Amino acid sequence: MSRNIGVIGLGAMGRGMAGSLRRAGYLVHVCDVRFEAAQAFAADGGVACATPAEVAVQCEVIVSVVVNAAQTEAVLFDSGGPGGAAAAMRPGSVFVMCSTVDPNWSIATEQRLADLGLLYLDAPISGGAARAASGEMTMMTAGRPEAYAKVGAALDAMAAKVYRLGDKAGAGSKVKIINQLLAGVHIAAAAEAMALGLREGVAADALYEVITHSAGNSWMFENRMAHVLAGDYTPLSAVDIFVKDLGLVLDTARASKFPLPLASTAHQMFMQASTAGHGREDDSAVIKIFPGIDLPPGK
Repeated sequence: MSRNIGVIGLGAMGRGMAGSLRRAGYLVHVCDVRFEAAQAFAADGGVACATPAEVAVQCEVIVSVVVNAAQTEAVLFDSGGPGGAAAAMRPGSVFVMCSTVDPNWSIATEQRLADLGLLYLDAPISGGAARAASGEMTMMTAGRPEAYAKVGAALDAMAAKVYRLGDKAGAGSKVKIINQLLAGVHIAAAAEAMALGLREGVAADALYEVITHSAGNSWMFENRMAHVLAGDYTPLSAVDIFVKDLGLVLDTARASKFPLPLASTAHQMFMQASTAGHGREDDSAVIKIFPGIDLPPGK
């Protein structure tokens, strides 16, 4: 198997994943809409490519780490233009899709690529930028055995946990949106709890210390409320990501008339924060929807 591998999308997760592959000995060909990001990565080892098609010409495995299904469509098909990866990929090549998408879209994309003689892995990711950079994130994967045969070592280089959830696309994306249901609800609940504490005059740092050592703690409270304490809303994962992801959760449940009252409420909270102008801030900025509280200032 060639040691050439492509990574498209060098955001908070993609750059770390590309770095993990480079450390594992792969020659990583990278592409991003910000060409300077690709050049900066390649300066430390790798190849900067201007288009997904340029990556596809050189790599039998492409890992796509863009935001959503629409961006993945652009990576693959470029609206029929010359820059899309699918037309340039050699038969038998593998496209590893790491975005959070509608499971039905993922199923359809696997078939669409199969019709072109290409393999597809449904492989959403979780864990945050730090774990992506250290190769310790989680991948929720599903796909055909022949796809796993070509990409297994690369997956292990990028993630500490690679869950194989089925032999066709769909299951990976279903598990990811369930994870996002919990993540979104936990962030919203954490923000609500911190906001109540501030409203009642409890010192924010004292509340954080107690909760993180008590039964009410969650990973999201500990991680995201630290951003609130620091007054730092630099977007590691933005409010608008949860507008999108919880929307996918609700769309999936609506199709089978399955009630999700907590997810619905959390989605409305993120929608309110986005409408108030916080969509591109860190998702912990959902706390800004609560009235009558004084948030810790930035350092």
